[in-house]
Amino acid sequence: MSEKKSGAPKHVAIIMDGNGRWAQRRGKPRLYGHHAGARRVRQIVEACPDLGVSHLTIFAFSTENWKRTQTEVAGLMSLFRRYIQREARDLFDAGVRVRFIGDRIKLDEKLVALMDELELMTSGNDKLHLTVALNYGGRDEVARATRRLAHEVAAGRLDPAKVDEQTLARFLDTHVLPDPDLVIRTSGEARISNFLLWQSAYAEYEFIDTLWPDFTPEVFGQVVSRFGARDRRFGGVKV
Repeated sequence: MSEKKSGAPKHVAIIMDGNGRWAQRRGKPRLYGHHAGARRVRQIVEACPDLGVSHLTIFAFSTENWKRTQTEVAGLMSLFRRYIQREARDLFDAGVRVRFIGDRIKLDEKLVALMDELELMTSGNDKLHLTVALNYGGRDEVARATRRLAHEVAAGRLDPAKVDEQTLARFLDTHVLPDPDLVIRTSGEARISNFLLWQSAYAEYEFIDTLWPDFTPEVFGQVVSRFGARDRRFGGVKV
């Protein structure tokens, strides 16, 4: 892997944290914060092309988020459905290609149908590649990929002696995407929370105190600009 020159990150992944705390600080229910966070997504999507970002991946709902209250989970699922219905035409018109990653088994049929429709509707776009991680967990993704790989081996279509990193990567949800260059987590928490574990092995990380609903395009631009000053050697050294 060669050293990457300074410049804008082509693929940015974001752990959008802090919606609930943002709402609670204003005396509002947590879902109020999630709605504010959804509005912020649109602004960040719109900002990407001018910043030189061609791929944006956002962590919308994790495999662990089912542990939240039934009210909050139901509200989030309703928000996802409404967001897709409301934003589909604008995303298409803006040249955004949308993909969803994660396990769809636990999601309701109406939401999955909307996801499928949006993916198909935007499949010809390439101005920005927006990937939404929904019911996603990095460990779960690797486990599912390993099961698919094992089936190929059992069927005699894959030689186990030839399995390497590139082989497993072909079975991941993100197999058509480049690895992220930069991973951002908002809200001041300094952990990756099971997000893109395999793909972000060489990503740069930014943990910032800003809560997601306050993560403006201006703040986003500042974080992206700092990326250009990083020395990315990928395990090598300059000579």
